[in-house]
Amino acid sequence: MLNIPALRRTRAIPLPWGNAYGLARTLLALGTAATLAFSSSATLFRPVVTIGEYPLCQGMTAGGAFCLVPRGQFDLLRWLCVAALLVVASGWRPRITALPHAYISFSVFSGIAIGDGGDQITWILSLLLALVALGDGRHWHWQRHWRTPRGPAADDEPVSRVTRGWALLGTSAWVIARLQMALLYFQASVAKLPHTEWADGSAMYYWANNSSFGFPEWIRPLTDPVVHSPVGVAALSWLPIALELALAASPLMSQRARWALLPLGIAFHLGIALLMGLWSFALAMGAGLFLLLSPVGHHFPLVPSHRSGKGRTSAGAPASPGGPGDRLVVIRPR
Repeated sequence: MLNIPALRRTRAIPLPWGNAYGLARTLLALGTAATLAFSSSATLFRPVVTIGEYPLCQGMTAGGAFCLVPRGQFDLLRWLCVAALLVVASGWRPRITALPHAYISFSVFSGIAIGDGGDQITWILSLLLALVALGDGRHWHWQRHWRTPRGPAADDEPVSRVTRGWALLGTSAWVIARLQMALLYFQASVAKLPHTEWADGSAMYYWANNSSFGFPEWIRPLTDPVVHSPVGVAALSWLPIALELALAASPLMSQRARWALLPLGIAFHLGIALLMGLWSFALAMGAGLFLLLSPVGHHFPLVPSHRSGKGRTSAGAPASPGGPGDRLVVIRPR
């Protein structure tokens, strides 16, 4: 009788530990570090009318770092947080720095009185990325993961159950972050539509002249001719809505279309930062864009690979071009 091998079913789990998620972690950490470094304690922690003095330290927010020390030590704690965030931004030992990053992000979001939206986004994304980073055993989050498929035999390479679990957890967290960003852009675009100023294309005229978020004086010679032009101000008002709707729909698009949206989204948020001064918000949204538009586990070729004698890069990873995330293939009998 012929010995026919049992049919086998393969299930591929993307390994999420490329440098795309590392780049997102770096942007989030730099945004929070900039907020703490370039804002005084008196500005960050002050009374707010009808709410109270920040940090409020009520309910869950009482667990924030700034609720655990006397007010006189806020400056010291602020700079300790900046130092820790710079370590996170460097990419060193993501598994070790994952939870401190998420905790500092929560402490800033719950403790400061000058939130601009970026602190809330940073807290949510850093918490989700902590679930990715906890399974990341690399020395630096810029390195390519060591387990890269090297041919058909790689599918049968033994993989520990622990690695499979971390890969599944990290991939799930990335997908949730992607859905979070898509919903955020959908809400941002749809919420504008009922307002007359956005519908008739005049909204950016009022934002440009807003006392808090208006365009800076040094750039007005360039922006005023556009803002005071009916066609120009309509384009400034309607194009962001169209881009936000496209970003909201990006999970349904091909990867080629997502790559085309990535520079547009980054330019959009850099423009907001330049014109309205929301730099921490821009960094948080830039991090979200990399999670929204990059394949899970994507590795950008930021640093050229150099083969060593054993065929691995200087970082200890197999030398291969940047591309979609590596895949951990689990083979199960049918």
